[in-house]
Amino acid sequence: MTKLPFYEKVGYAMGDAAANLVWRGALAYLAVFYTDTFGLTAAAAAMLFLVVRLSDGVTDIIMGMIADRTNTKWGRFRPWILWSTPFLALFMILSFTTPELSYTGKLIYAYVTYIGLTIAYTLNNVPYSALMGVMTPSDTERTSLSGFRFAGAFAGGLLVMGFLPDLVAYFGNGNDAIGYQYTMYLFAAILIVLMVITFTSTKERISPEVDESVSLKSELTDLLKNLPFIILPLLSVTLFFYYRDIYSGIFFVIVMSAMWLLIKKLTKEPVDNMSGTQRDMLDLLTNKPWLILLGIGFLTMMFNGIKYGTIAYYFKYQVGDELIAGKYFIALLVVSILGALSTDYFSKRLGKRKLFIVSLILSGLLTVAFFWVPKGNLNAIFILGCSAEFFAAMMPTLFFTMLGDSADYSEWKNGRRATGLIYSAGTFVQKTGGGFAGALVLVVLAGYGYDGMDKSTIEASLPGMQLLMSWIPATFAFAGAALMFFYPLTSKENQQIGAELIQRRAQLITV
Repeated sequence: MTKLPFYEKVGYAMGDAAANLVWRGALAYLAVFYTDTFGLTAAAAAMLFLVVRLSDGVTDIIMGMIADRTNTKWGRFRPWILWSTPFLALFMILSFTTPELSYTGKLIYAYVTYIGLTIAYTLNNVPYSALMGVMTPSDTERTSLSGFRFAGAFAGGLLVMGFLPDLVAYFGNGNDAIGYQYTMYLFAAILIVLMVITFTSTKERISPEVDESVSLKSELTDLLKNLPFIILPLLSVTLFFYYRDIYSGIFFVIVMSAMWLLIKKLTKEPVDNMSGTQRDMLDLLTNKPWLILLGIGFLTMMFNGIKYGTIAYYFKYQVGDELIAGKYFIALLVVSILGALSTDYFSKRLGKRKLFIVSLILSGLLTVAFFWVPKGNLNAIFILGCSAEFFAAMMPTLFFTMLGDSADYSEWKNGRRATGLIYSAGTFVQKTGGGFAGALVLVVLAGYGYDGMDKSTIEASLPGMQLLMSWIPATFAFAGAALMFFYPLTSKENQQIGAELIQRRAQLITV
């Protein structure tokens, strides 16, 4: 077993602290920035969030393939963390900049900068997530590393969500557009420093064999031919999610039925006749733990994303003091760090699967209780929110740890390990869930007539905010708990698979 030194775990955690200057900031404040400062309607911003998820579906998979086939003296994944950082910092600033343009011009600018931000995030975070899978072969060490990672993530989120409103007020001095832009200058500088720390302090110890008989160019060309596998399901889900009418429902059923038939056909093809991309896809489609984790990743991100995407609105209008939102975020993220660091302890006693189910149910129940909180009762808001967050913080920690387990399972079962592809799908469903969560917040608010530039619409939208803080997100938590009951890998099986893989790799080295 490769036990990771403490400094390396901390160094790895700095990468997610940096990423969450973007991720938590965009998730928590980009929606309210678009509607209340930038000037987009809630409906237009919702469609923006959904459309960008379509580009993510392609770029995440491509990045996973590229990272798996990267070969440098620094490893496969670490170089991408360094190379992508300047672009991530740049688009972070541009996304929160308000140029003097017409409404159409602003809408185009928002699409370009937000898509640029998600692509830069993909270039950075897909390799970063996959790095955890090659730093150690031990599933218990990965659980510990994941705890450090998400403690770092929540610390980065703490800086953004806890202090962004005050920093915007300080730098803007009454002008929120200027305040957001200058605040992002500060966060971008911090991001660069933290990413460099991650690059210099981590090490890749597992070097899976990659089939180099086929060039990356031909693999990408093959992927382009199979884009319908990615684009059409996403498009059908997006249309059904946004329009929710009979026509989008019929299109969704047709597309998903066609995809099911194509997948059945693919699984019957002789493996020798398949391209590398098709073999990778087949390995994933027959990897039951990975498939279940994709669903879990989406549902948990919807659960957390809806809550976080509503907080800025909730405190601004339901509580009546938007600056208290920063203090609430600080409280949540302090508890989140404790929850993430506690995951290793509880998973050793309950097992990852059981702990995931318990955390989903308890966090969901505590979230539902928000529905009965009297307006402005800060004590109840903070107690319920922090209690629910302690268990919610375990979810992403467990999710990315278990993705590593599914990568081990794929290598054990098929003799091939596409770590980058497996983790890219994981980051993709996380981002998809976050995008859909942000869009759902805006769709619900738009349904209640909310217009951030028209204060007369606020009162009628308050019941929608109440639902978005309670029943709506909790529904996704309960669905995730039900799905996790079907997850097949136990702690004992993970240990057996890990031991057998170590033995196989040792035999290959001796040969």
